[in-house]
Amino acid sequence: MSEQKPFVSRVSIEQVEEGRQLAPKFDEKGFLPVVTTDAATGEVLMMGVMNEDALLQTIKTGEAHYWSRSRKCLWHKGATSGLIQKVVEMRIDDDQDAVWLRVAVHGGASCHVGYRSCFYRAVPTGSEAAPLELDFTEAEKVFDPVEVYGDAPHPTQL
Repeated sequence: MSEQKPFVSRVSIEQVEEGRQLAPKFDEKGFLPVVTTDAATGEVLMMGVMNEDALLQTIKTGEAHYWSRSRKCLWHKGATSGLIQKVVEMRIDDDQDAVWLRVAVHGGASCHVGYRSCFYRAVPTGSEAAPLELDFTEAEKVFDPVEVYGDAPHPTQL
């Protein structure tokens, strides 16, 4: 017997935009974009995607799960590093095709590079200089990625 899903089929714009039932719209690759912020500070920590399984696991466990596009697998955030993201609040946008997670970050960081936030560099605007030089917004890393993950390079998409 299959487990019943906590969401329903999309049947009308009114149901999706004004209804009380979860009816997510995954894109053509089966993903929902997810913006994750710190529940206490509002700081943007990361942006990722969820597939249906990641959404279901996040709802079921109350801990953030994503789909890793680079590794092509379900990713329980913090399972390797211990930097678990406990969901304080989960919201879905008006047409149910994007998710916002407000999380409590156990361990103080969300970025695999070791910074608190994945958004640790600012892009200067109002300049025509090329190439642009990014400004670091975080002075120190929260943890050493080599100590946590070992020497293996992270499978970042290049």
